[in-house]
Amino acid sequence: MLGAEIPITAILGDQQAALFGHGCDRPGLMKCTYGTGSFLVAHTGNQIVRSHHQLISTVAWTQTNSKDSLDVGYALEGSMFTSGACIQWLRDRLKLIKTAAETEAMANRVKDNGGVYFVPAFSGLGSPYWDMSARGAFFGITASVQPEHLVRAVLEAIAYQVLEVVQAINASSSTPVGRLTVDGGACENNFLMQFQADVLGIPVERPIMRDTTVQGAAFAAGLAVGFWESYEALVEQRQIERVFEPRSDFSLSNFGTWQKAVKRTLAWEE
Repeated sequence: MLGAEIPITAILGDQQAALFGHGCDRPGLMKCTYGTGSFLVAHTGNQIVRSHHQLISTVAWTQTNSKDSLDVGYALEGSMFTSGACIQWLRDRLKLIKTAAETEAMANRVKDNGGVYFVPAFSGLGSPYWDMSARGAFFGITASVQPEHLVRAVLEAIAYQVLEVVQAINASSSTPVGRLTVDGGACENNFLMQFQADVLGIPVERPIMRDTTVQGAAFAAGLAVGFWESYEALVEQRQIERVFEPRSDFSLSNFGTWQKAVKRTLAWEE
């Protein structure tokens, strides 16, 4: 069809390609793709890590070394079904916003969530619950609640979901996660990324290249044919647009209340 033979030199799943593109090639490094859902993958080294916290053990990638044998890297993955889809719901169904970009300004217009908590279980909950019968809900609504509080609660819920998976990864791996690299449409939201860094207590790194899945596939294919010689050099050349540092005065006290809200949505549909 193309009029020429095109060699296939690398094959990766989308989440593994993003992990490769971010340079997460050793324990302590992880990436999160904020799309319709959120998908967090942490490299765990050359040994399989079995999680007892509802995570998926997977292959990060394999590659042929100089002795023509395979080097295998492994990872832990947590899948959260609904994240960016919540923002689409605010726009298309509730009509609280006209564009996704508005959520950042709205969340910053209020000093806190006004006591409102949101559980994004539109199609059940993924990691670490795996409860398909859970359903979404707002909790803590009073007469003083404004649209800004609802929007902020939705953004906070996205970050809290990621926190739960990171906690599960740290409980499963001997090397704690020290940095999160991000991609996907929702990572454009500065409020969300700062809140994510705050609740995790680690830096959140946002590269200029947002479509890291494509970048990772290109890196792997180019390295395989010798277009680039060094993966490490490629990773060092990545351009970082912003690093969100966690604030030292941030309190995680609301997280427990959010988890209480999650528990009330579990097994909602019998």
